Amino acid sequence: MRMHIHRIGRTAVAALGVAAGVISTTAAAADGFDLDRVIAAAKNEKPITIYDSTGKIVEMAENFSAKYGLKATGMKVSANSQLEMIIREAQADNVQGDVVLITDAPAALAQLLPEEFVQSYLPEDMAAKIPAEFRNPLAISTNANVWAYNTEAYDECPVSNIWELTDPKWKGKVALVDPLTKSTYTDWFNQMEAHGDDKVAAAYKAHFGQDLQTEEKSASAAWIKALAENAPLAADGDDPVAEAVGAPGQKAPFFGLLSSAKFRDNEAKGYKLGICKDLDPWVGWTYVKLGLIASKTASPNAARLFVHYILTEEGIAPQMKDGKLPTNTDIKMPADEPSGLMAVSDRLFGYDSSTGLSDFDRREEWQDFWRANYSK
Repeated sequence: MRMHIHRIGRTAVAALGVAAGVISTTAAAADGFDLDRVIAAAKNEKPITIYDSTGKIVEMAENFSAKYGLKATGMKVSANSQLEMIIREAQADNVQGDVVLITDAPAALAQLLPEEFVQSYLPEDMAAKIPAEFRNPLAISTNANVWAYNTEAYDECPVSNIWELTDPKWKGKVALVDPLTKSTYTDWFNQMEAHGDDKVAAAYKAHFGQDLQTEEKSASAAWIKALAENAPLAADGDDPVAEAVGAPGQKAPFFGLLSSAKFRDNEAKGYKLGICKDLDPWVGWTYVKLGLIASKTASPNAARLFVHYILTEEGIAPQMKDGKLPTNTDIKMPADEPSGLMAVSDRLFGYDSSTGLSDFDRREEWQDFWRANYSK
């Protein structure tokens, strides 16, 4: 299990420290980490609030409060809203969110860390457990979006190559989150072009039997354009994608791209979601969730204690059930994790933050590209 997590670590956030090297962060406690001392100091501080884009943060904060006898409140806040709130609160000297768990790594690298609205903090006793590429800024988990099919309608995945999704057969039958509404998708576009273009071109040749000839600037751009032109369902979130793909009783369900967290709906809603395990060149792609502390928090010890807590198995467990892979290599994924992500972890296209600033700078460009080519 650890082998898989290390493999994702090397590909998902390669050169994270390099990308953040120009940023002033607090990577570790210089004087060591004394858990009892931090707990005692935290008890003299105000309650803390944690922002995260998943509702599981409510449970995590409650568990933390019960464990340490401290008051912590978890708030589900979208990544876009987190950015606005963090900046506004810091500028107003009125910090409400003491700890920020954010999946928008490019924006954090470009906007939050350089202005010192937040700091990265890695407890010294955790340093050896966290691979170097996750330490600065601190990433607490690796998250995945995967290609999925309906296991009730198909005995096996009906797609073997991403270029098949541009064929007439799949016109209007592919579902994904609208790239105009979720920046991780345009980041993925940029990442493919920067780090996976050769594999996209090779997949084209494998599917069509000839080399790709395109007027676009890259094989990735050619694929994105062809997919957009094939009238995919661009949904406003992962829930409608999960329903379109996995709802039972469908004769011709959608094929889709969605968060691995949505596989919990197989049990909760009777969905029939399955990962397309042999898709060429990747079964999905990853992004990271950073754990950062507001620089002006009035409760620095409580905030540090919470960061320490979510780097433990007990702390991160609620999110592991949704397929979130902890960066702490001592932690094993639960055997009953619904998606089965660990079996295909080495076939995920990993996030490389050495181009994180480029991802951020080119978001509007990629949105315009998708908008110009999208056909309903």
